[in-house]
Amino acid sequence: MTPLVTLESRAVPLLRDNIDTDAIIPSREMRSVSKDGLADGLFAGWRYTAIGGREIDPAFVLNQPEGKGAQILLGGSNFGCGSSREHAVWALAEYGFRVVIAPSFSPIFQGNCIRNGIAPIVLPREAVEQIAAGFADGTPVTIDMPSCEVRMGLAVFPFSMEDEARTMLIEGADAIELTLRHRAEIEGFFARDAAVRPWIYLAD
Repeated sequence: MTPLVTLESRAVPLLRDNIDTDAIIPSREMRSVSKDGLADGLFAGWRYTAIGGREIDPAFVLNQPEGKGAQILLGGSNFGCGSSREHAVWALAEYGFRVVIAPSFSPIFQGNCIRNGIAPIVLPREAVEQIAAGFADGTPVTIDMPSCEVRMGLAVFPFSMEDEARTMLIEGADAIELTLRHRAEIEGFFARDAAVRPWIYLAD
């Protein structure tokens, strides 16, 4: 994964509560188990004027010029609820989003974000709305993962995140890579255990 240390981008507001994974990427847009080719289906029910079509709806925020190239998405409460489909996070990532800021997330969606290099940042609704107000003016937002801060102009919004999740994002490491960093301790445990219980390790 690509490390996420600091990021400056415009933040696109999609301040709807209970945006579920089927809204993020409808099931009709999932034609394979691959992570590739999903960006076109992101928010397909809202980005396009007809179901299954590709005619752009200019009123939808991602289709507005101000939203092009943005890497930060602002959402409402319970973002990513519904089914546990990881395709929703894959679609967000392929589209270019590195951060989603919302008052709360579905726990499964939140975990999927971290495992795929997207930072799910929880801020109070008032803070999310304040950041959203800067969208029209093109005010950039800075994400500082080491200091756990979101900054916009003179405003600073601190957030919290579990140490392991933050480490994975900052270092671009997955859970397996973090585990393998303890290879020496793991091998040492097996060596000690084999000396005490050798019958456990008998080959078939």
